[in-house]
Amino acid sequence: MLKQTQQQKLLQKLSPQQIQLMKLLQVPTVNLEERIKEELEENPALEYGEEAGEDEFKEQEEYETPSEEDEFEPDGSENEYDNIDISEYVSEGDDDVADYKLRDDNYPDPDESNKTIPIRVETSFHEHLLSQLGMLELDEHQNAIAEHIIGSIDDDGYLRREISSMVDDLSFSQNIDTTEEEIASLIKKIQDFDPAGVCATDLKECLLLQLKRKSQEDPGVHNAYQILENYFDEFTKKHYEKIQKALSLTDEGLKEAITQIIRLTPKPGGNFATLNKAESYVLPDFFILNNAGKLELTLNSRNAPDLRISGGYREMLKEYDRGDKKDKRQKEAVLFIKQKIDAAKWFIDAIKQRQHTLLSTMESIMDYQREFFLTGDETTMKPMILKDIADRTQLDISTVSRVANSKYVQTEFGTFKLKFFFSESLSTDSGEEVSTREVKKILSDLIEAENKRKPLSDENLTKMLQDKGYNIARRTVAKYREQLNIPVARLRKEL
Repeated sequence: MLKQTQQQKLLQKLSPQQIQLMKLLQVPTVNLEERIKEELEENPALEYGEEAGEDEFKEQEEYETPSEEDEFEPDGSENEYDNIDISEYVSEGDDDVADYKLRDDNYPDPDESNKTIPIRVETSFHEHLLSQLGMLELDEHQNAIAEHIIGSIDDDGYLRREISSMVDDLSFSQNIDTTEEEIASLIKKIQDFDPAGVCATDLKECLLLQLKRKSQEDPGVHNAYQILENYFDEFTKKHYEKIQKALSLTDEGLKEAITQIIRLTPKPGGNFATLNKAESYVLPDFFILNNAGKLELTLNSRNAPDLRISGGYREMLKEYDRGDKKDKRQKEAVLFIKQKIDAAKWFIDAIKQRQHTLLSTMESIMDYQREFFLTGDETTMKPMILKDIADRTQLDISTVSRVANSKYVQTEFGTFKLKFFFSESLSTDSGEEVSTREVKKILSDLIEAENKRKPLSDENLTKMLQDKGYNIARRTVAKYREQLNIPVARLRKEL
């Protein structure tokens, strides 16, 4: 609540244009084209530039935002339009306005970014289920109920709604009278659909549905089914000795049964892509290349669109300037055109400022974490907080935060979100400050290398880290382990 209040106070101090710039800075590369499209639709004075090579690219001119007295007041007198200065827009031989565009020879050729991008053809999870309804011999009434059941299945593949609630929904929303028995019968039929385990109400049922499709003559499958059916809680808590004794299983028999279980899918719907979600893939904002030990940073070309002021709007101003008689309606139109041109200029400058901020921030991060970008070794990463980058770039911490939380960089070691490179510090015995990410990496390596029959406790892990010179408490080790999504020692135990 405090953070929201501080943010509201910050926004109150900013001008509308500054607020728009901050919002533009947060837009990921994958959504930038849509944002530009919106601006093009709202402002006819803004357009995409000509094809590459048609004109020489010129520097952007300085301009002033129209003053209050220049703005159009619909009920003003004609005298208010007597001193409209459009000289900067219509100077003969000066095409700065027409060529006021956002382009730089340092960016990749636009022709490269305009190549056709293949579109993924995907079938959603629910479409996949609906397509299998045709295999069932259902009348119109049953088909409508089955469609409702499928629509109630979540993206993980589970039916978490109560049958009684679905009865009420069908009655009130679709005027379909049904019973819990009829719905339960259709649920059983849908549970035979692919993928196996779909339409289960919980994890236990999901796993059992998958095992039912396997050969029960296989001892491993049979034992796995018995474990899940009768000893599910004991299995989740890894009380293997109790299960082994109850089912009279040998070590090998128990191991084979557990192998069958861990091969099952806990989320049968998770393998299907979700359509129309930008989050379904990552489009890097930056690319870092290691060229013989020299790091080269480039900005994704989609962040450098070729925008310019409409030539047609400038021609309209020229026509007005050439005319002798200038009535009130013409002057009102000219003021409107000026406002649109100024808005277009501001948007182009905002895009350019966005580019500058992105590059400045990423360059500072790259320099700060140079060793990581050269080697890919997380243990070489330095402690780095937002203030470190803000001081280097002379940007506000909130600006750096917006960049770090929404942008990605592609390296030869993978694609990372910028906030991945930020971490607090931890001291060693020698007094050296090291990144907490370095400690987490070592902690992860220790757990990965442990004997899974006798996993390392948090106390043992703490001692091992302290032996390596890291001043760290057991509760801190537990916190880092949880942040790494690593379970406690008992749940890491294997046979």
